[in-house]
Amino acid sequence: MVWQIVIVVVALAAIAILLFSQQPTLLPVTPEVVPSSGGVYSEALIGSFNRLNPVLDYTNNADQDVGRLIFSSLLRFDDRGLPVNDLVESMGISQNGEVYNISLRENALWHDGRPVTSEDVIFTVDLLRSEDLPVPEDISSLWQTVEAEALDEHTLQFRLPEPFAPFLDYLTFGILPQHLLGDFTPEEIIDAQFNLQPIGSGPFKFDQFLVEGDQITGVALTAFEDYYAEPPFIEQFTFKYYPDASSALAAYQAGEVLGISQVTNDILPEALQEPNLNMHSGQVPLLSIIFLNLDNPDVSFFQEAEIRRALLMGLDRPRMITQLNDGQATLAHGPIFPGSWAYYDGIEKIDYDPEAAIQILRAAGYTIPASGGSVRTNEEGGSLSIELVYPAGSKFEAVAQAIANDWAQLGVEANLQAVDPDELVADFLDPRTYEAALVDINLTRSPDPDPYPFWDQAQITGGQNYSKWDDRQASEYLEEARIQLDQSERARLYNNFQVRFASELPALPLFYTIYNYGIDQRINGVTMGAIYEPSDRFANVTKWFLIAERSLEPEPTQVEETTNP
Repeated sequence: MVWQIVIVVVALAAIAILLFSQQPTLLPVTPEVVPSSGGVYSEALIGSFNRLNPVLDYTNNADQDVGRLIFSSLLRFDDRGLPVNDLVESMGISQNGEVYNISLRENALWHDGRPVTSEDVIFTVDLLRSEDLPVPEDISSLWQTVEAEALDEHTLQFRLPEPFAPFLDYLTFGILPQHLLGDFTPEEIIDAQFNLQPIGSGPFKFDQFLVEGDQITGVALTAFEDYYAEPPFIEQFTFKYYPDASSALAAYQAGEVLGISQVTNDILPEALQEPNLNMHSGQVPLLSIIFLNLDNPDVSFFQEAEIRRALLMGLDRPRMITQLNDGQATLAHGPIFPGSWAYYDGIEKIDYDPEAAIQILRAAGYTIPASGGSVRTNEEGGSLSIELVYPAGSKFEAVAQAIANDWAQLGVEANLQAVDPDELVADFLDPRTYEAALVDINLTRSPDPDPYPFWDQAQITGGQNYSKWDDRQASEYLEEARIQLDQSERARLYNNFQVRFASELPALPLFYTIYNYGIDQRINGVTMGAIYEPSDRFANVTKWFLIAERSLEPEPTQVEETTNP
C-alpha cells in the first residue's frame, strides 16, 4: 500500500508540473506612443528671405521651403514621383488625354477663413501665363497653351491642345487667393504687401517675421487648425536664416535650432559627430553626365557605340563618388531617376573595367603608336583626342581632371577647357560646337521623367538633344510615352527606352547627387524618400511631433507554451 501511495503521489505531482508548464505566460507590453499636439520646431534655413509667394519663389529655395508649408497645390508627388491629391478631391481625364476635369475639396479654407474655390486656381494660372512675372519659361509657355475654366465653385476644367502625359507635373504650383490679389496687376503683385503677410491654405499659417534691427532673420508659422487634411501636431514652426551651412550647424550646436535644412558635404563630417542629430538622406534628380557630340567630324569615333562604351568603362566613377563627392552621390546608369516609377532596374550596368575598355579600343583599331606617344591612333592617323568643356568652378574642375586622368590610362587624351556656365550653353551646347561636355542635368521639380527634351530626334535642332542622338527606336518610345495615359504602359515604354540608352550610350551618365537633412532626435515621425526638390522633406510634416502621450497599457498578450512530447 505504501508503494502504491508513493506512485500515486509522484504521478499527481508530475501531472501538476505538466499542467503548470502549459499555463499562459504574461509578456510585458510596451505602452504605445501617441503623438500629441504642441511644441515648437525651429530650423536653420541656408539662404535669405525674398518673397513668400509661390509664383515668385522659383529661384529662391529658402522661400520655397517656407511656402511649402503655407500654400497648397492641386497635386503633390510621392517619393516615387507618383501624383497624390492635395487640394484635388477627384480628377477625370478624357480618353483622348486633352481634357482634365478637377473637383476641389469643399472643406479647403484660406487662413482668413474664406473657402478655396476654382476661381483661385484660375487666377493663379493666369499669373503663371504672365510675361511680367519671373516664372520659368517652360511653365509659362505650357500654361499659355492650356485653356482653364471654372465650371462651378469647386470644379474646374483644363483643356490641352494635344495629349501630354507629363501635364500633371504642372499642377504642383502653389495656389494664391483671388479675393486678396485679384485687383492687382502682375507688376503690382511683385511688390505687394501680401508677400510679407501671406495668406495660404496649407498646414501652417504665417504668424510673424523675426527681426533684428532692420534685418529679417526668420519667420514664424503656426499650425492651421482648420486645415482640410490632417492638422499638424507641431504647434509652431520657426525658420531662421543663415548665410551658409557652417553657420547653420553652429546654430544647432548652440541650441538655437533643432534642424538644418541642408547638411552640405563641407559640414557633413562634423554634423555626423553630433550625437542627437539624426541624418535623413535622399537622392536628388541632379545628374552629372558627359554629353558626346555624335555629329562632330573632329571626334567621328563617337559614332561607334563600342568606343562610347569603352570610354564609360574606363571611368572610375566609384572613386569620383567617394573621393570627390565625399560619398554623397550614387552611380547613374541612365537618364531616368532611380527610385521613380519609371526607373528600370534591369538595365545593363557598366562597371569600371579599364582592361576591358583597352581591349575594346584595340579591337576598334586604336593602338599606341610604335613610334612613341601615349594617345591611341588608328591606321588612318585618327587619334583618340577629345576636348572636354565644363563649367568653371572647383566642383566640376575636380571631376573633369579625374575624367582626364582615367582616360589617359586608356590612351585617350582629354584636353580640358573651363568656361562660364552661361557661355557653355550659349556658345557650345546650343550651337553644337563642342566635342564633349561635362554638365549637370537638373530635373528637380520634375517628378515625371519625360526624357523627351534631351534624347528625341525632334530636339536635335533647336532643342536640348545636345548629343544629336538620332535614334528612331528610342524616339518612338519617348513620343508614345508622352501621350500615353496608362501608367503601366508608360512604364513599359520607358523601360524599353532605358534598355536602348544603355545599349547605345549616346552620353555617359556619371552619378546622382544625395541630399542630406539634419534634424534633432527629439522630433519624431520624420521620414524622407527620394527628393525632387528640397522642400519635399516636408512631405509628411503633419505627422511630425515633439510631444507624445503614453497610451493606457492594454491587456497583456497571452502566449501558450507547449512542451515537447
